[in-house]
Amino acid sequence: MRVKRLIHFMGDEWNLRPAGGATGEAYIAQQGEHKIFIKRNSSPFLAVLSAEGIVPKLLWTRRLENGDVITAQKWVSGRELKSPEMSQNRVAKLLSKIHQSEELLHMFMRMGNHPLSPHTLYDELRGKIGEMDIKDPYVMEGIQWLKKHIEGIDVGVKVVCHADVNHNNWIISEDNLYLIDWDGAIVADPALDLAPLLYLYIPKNKWENWLYEYGLNLNVNLQKRLRWYMVAQCVEAILWHWQRQEFHDISRWTDLLSQLFNETEFHLS
Repeated sequence: MRVKRLIHFMGDEWNLRPAGGATGEAYIAQQGEHKIFIKRNSSPFLAVLSAEGIVPKLLWTRRLENGDVITAQKWVSGRELKSPEMSQNRVAKLLSKIHQSEELLHMFMRMGNHPLSPHTLYDELRGKIGEMDIKDPYVMEGIQWLKKHIEGIDVGVKVVCHADVNHNNWIISEDNLYLIDWDGAIVADPALDLAPLLYLYIPKNKWENWLYEYGLNLNVNLQKRLRWYMVAQCVEAILWHWQRQEFHDISRWTDLLSQLFNETEFHLS
């Protein structure tokens, strides 16, 4: 029904096909050689993201009769970043630009969103574990570890975090790099984004250089925050895959969780 409504809205001269993605709300609309990216109920601050060059240019926004909001963006002929490319300086610089955007932060806060604290994240994870009635030893050890190490993790600095910096969400075109899919964005410690990016893509001996390009020095406090948020991410990922019975992925995240439990502080130059 949603697709039919969208086809009716766009007109018969447009050919629509799914653009992929977890929500199934994104489409590629084509009319001859002209292509645009269409999405239903996209991020409400897409206009700011577009104005700052973080996502492809926003062309128009329309509200349908049923209340759905449809956005159209310029079609970018590009590709997803590959895992090894995540170590590039341009990734660090774009993420830094996002985290430093005062306009993005102010708009997000004006919408009534409250910053996510470590205690809130811990409570949310503990609630999910209770609802799912999971007794997995790695999950239980993970939630206990988070509680034990939560003191001193909260910091005053909060920024707009993308909250899903997987390499598939970074699009490189001929002349630009974009970070797309902002539906899960939240205000939080920048370490929420930095932790998975560093742990999953950047060799530890390159963390200091990568963070230098981002604009931070790697100190003991940042190390602790990165580790804490990565443990939280692992627990959340295990729960997500448990719901879908994806045991291979569960094994992958539990392996990383085990490494984090045994991690010692590495040498800082």
